[in-house]
Amino acid sequence: MKAKTILIKNAKVINEGKVKEGDILIEGEYIKEVADSISAKSSDVVVIDVEGNYVLPGVIDDQVHFREPGLTHKADIGTESKAAIAGGITSFIEMPNTVPQTTTIEKLEEKFEIASKTSYANYSFMFGGTNDNLEEILKVDEKNVAALKLFLGSSTGNMLVDNPEVLEKIFSSTNLLIAVHCEDEATIRANMEEFTSKYGEDIPIENHPIIRSEEACYLSSSKAIELAKKTGARLHVFHLSTAKETKLFSNKIPLKDKKITAEVCIHHLWFSDEDYSKKGTLIKWNPAVKTAHDRDELWKALLDNRIDVVATDHAPHTLEEKKNVYTKAPSGGPLVQHALVAMMESYHRGRISLEKMVEKMCHNPAILFQIEKRGFIREGYFADLVVVDANSPWTVNKDNILYKCGWSPFEGTTFKSRVTHTFLNGTLVYNNFKFLNGNAAKRLTFDR
Repeated sequence: MKAKTILIKNAKVINEGKVKEGDILIEGEYIKEVADSISAKSSDVVVIDVEGNYVLPGVIDDQVHFREPGLTHKADIGTESKAAIAGGITSFIEMPNTVPQTTTIEKLEEKFEIASKTSYANYSFMFGGTNDNLEEILKVDEKNVAALKLFLGSSTGNMLVDNPEVLEKIFSSTNLLIAVHCEDEATIRANMEEFTSKYGEDIPIENHPIIRSEEACYLSSSKAIELAKKTGARLHVFHLSTAKETKLFSNKIPLKDKKITAEVCIHHLWFSDEDYSKKGTLIKWNPAVKTAHDRDELWKALLDNRIDVVATDHAPHTLEEKKNVYTKAPSGGPLVQHALVAMMESYHRGRISLEKMVEKMCHNPAILFQIEKRGFIREGYFADLVVVDANSPWTVNKDNILYKCGWSPFEGTTFKSRVTHTFLNGTLVYNNFKFLNGNAAKRLTFDR
């Protein structure tokens, strides 16, 4: 529905620390007015009565792998951004470990070109750092690109930056926010050798968090933080998975003033090592899902603001690939369609307030990446909005999964909440299982 003016009536608006009943007027691409009650001034205004359901800013996911180019048998920008829209994610930042990797300006621009034609959601990309592309990194315009991504432990696509001198040079030379995957490669290799000599290729999946251990994570993230402090670099540590790492981060100053920030992902807040026996390699992620104690401490750090954002690290593989033996089964899983409803489930269970959930999924990614005019329900901001019915139970199954890979680690889970409408740049793009107007997406811009 492309309309000049849309009036959302009878909303419970979750925004900036409050839940307030009211109406929202959208004019063109922007939010024109937010008030207790707004009347339609003419018959041209399209009125959508959301009947007391929640309205929140569109979720901004700061870490996804949409697999295009080069790995499109698993996923592509079109399919996964469509699933994201159905899940209430209106903006995504995609990672550089595609084929070829996004480690030159030319390859980066090719991705932007693909997204401009096929993305259902607003988009940006991270530029990838390697041991030998500092020259290219220095050409990146920080106003046009979300951040620089470094793998400080091997992961999908093998973009490992393991030369300490190069690392320090990168940290010292760029103004870009540096986002890091932290796992110590030497620790993981030593653990892997030990378990391979014991089990061969078919290592029981329960050993994944022992191989990719707490120590591997802590060693790497503590070193990255040390380097950021030494060089003054702006550092964002992706997907914390251990209790020990949460102690490295501070909540002493507001997010906008922090130079070192942290993220936690849905799977580390939801699953624990007790789930491996049932879910197997479907919950094999890097970093690994660890203990229930780790999960509890991640929640604590999220709620007390040592952890700043919640993301997905959406990283699909085919079911066939995931069903391989341990050493050959890739790490990662699809999450964008189910992230918001999973967090809503945590609200229903009393783990998090709606205001805090919106802060971590909508407001804070916008602040952290300095995204222009998104992440809040404010007059003059882009109208990226999500309507959630908190009392409309549904069960995840093969028929309603939208990922190209066709499976979800949440299969069989019943969620109490459902996304009913998604608005993107003032356009209603998703309405009760129907996709409308696939061409409303925009490239994210940054206020830097």
